[in-house]
Amino acid sequence: MATKLIAPRTGEGVEELTVTNWLKEVGDSVEEMESILEIETDKVITEFPSPVAGVLLRIDIPAGEVVKVGESMGLVGNPGESLEETSPSEPEQKLASDTAEKLPTSSEDAIKQTSDQKEVRREAPAVTPVKTGEKSTFLSPLVRKMLDEHKLNPDLIPGTGSGGRITRQDVEQYLAAPRKEPQTVSEPMVEEKTKSEPGLKPTAIPTDMPGELIPHTSTRRQIAAHMVDSVQTSPRVLTVMEVDMTRILAHRRANKTKFAQDGVNLTLTAYFVSALAKALSNHKIVNATWTDEGIFVYSVVNVGLAVALGEGGLIVPVIKQVQNLSLMGIAIQINDLADRARNKKLKPDEVRGGTFTLTNHGTAGSLFAMPIINQPQLGILGTGAMQKRAIVVTDENGNDSIAIRPMVYLSYVFDHRAVDGESGDKFLAEVKEILENWS
Repeated sequence: MATKLIAPRTGEGVEELTVTNWLKEVGDSVEEMESILEIETDKVITEFPSPVAGVLLRIDIPAGEVVKVGESMGLVGNPGESLEETSPSEPEQKLASDTAEKLPTSSEDAIKQTSDQKEVRREAPAVTPVKTGEKSTFLSPLVRKMLDEHKLNPDLIPGTGSGGRITRQDVEQYLAAPRKEPQTVSEPMVEEKTKSEPGLKPTAIPTDMPGELIPHTSTRRQIAAHMVDSVQTSPRVLTVMEVDMTRILAHRRANKTKFAQDGVNLTLTAYFVSALAKALSNHKIVNATWTDEGIFVYSVVNVGLAVALGEGGLIVPVIKQVQNLSLMGIAIQINDLADRARNKKLKPDEVRGGTFTLTNHGTAGSLFAMPIINQPQLGILGTGAMQKRAIVVTDENGNDSIAIRPMVYLSYVFDHRAVDGESGDKFLAEVKEILENWS
């Protein structure tokens, strides 16, 4: 019998996925555990391996379409096999238990998951009918959560799902291009805010100018929605300091070969993350999030790293509990997460739970920038390109001289609701001190 490619549950609360790309066409041969398509959730694009060897007989969910967890994305079987004889027999049956929420990362995991899938037969959770105003809309738990978070009125969001159902992509598109109508049920003032702020109105496609339309990808829509939400949420302040990287470069030269012998590439990013871990531990108000009841201070330091993707866009994998890691441990994590991010091998949990974000915009030559805060965090640090510059240095006797030093600008953007100018400057000054006095 042909085997269905069942949309997996990739994390708690995830009820829908987006099929971003089919790596095989109908009629193509596929080996067991060979990647056959790519799926996306939480901006994580992950390759989905075929649980069996055979031929791709049918594509049920085209690229760009949304699929519910537990539904069939396609069929793999033998050439000429009847498409009616498939296993499992019912599309709505879930093939993953609650404890098997992640995609397989090895052939052993995939075989185990496939075995578990054949034994587990759970009904998909029913969507909840919600009546708002005069419109009755079926909302999945994920969509309901997004509407609640942004206080959106579902009556104002066009649904593209079955029967006019609102999907996750519909909400993201609405957030990226807010309408002129009031968006919320409980906050009518949002309408005036949207109208008064430039750049937030939907823009029509130009009809009087030559050019071409490049359709938005799912990732681009998510990034756009996240950026607009951040700008509307946080009153941002930028503070900039420059750092003399002389001691960092000396330490890296002395230890790079030793790290390489263990298969680890010692990058400058590892030093920045290490300095952040120490400074964030000492300035707890920075390592926090804003809530209506108060400022929630995290007891761990989880640093997100903005990683540019080759096809455009970026993703932010998170190094968990950095305060407990050595420089070697941080370097190992950076190498692993960055490599898997670019190769679409990240797990959904690896882009969640960040308490602060680091972005290295200097890789393209930028000196300093004003990065946008990764909500619901309270700050983000940008590192610029390192340049040799002539600066004034003072020796232990107080004598000044001009020296050429490798300098980097640090751009720290913080949420002024929770972090004051003095607190922000003291935090950044400690990051600078740690880097300049590295031993």
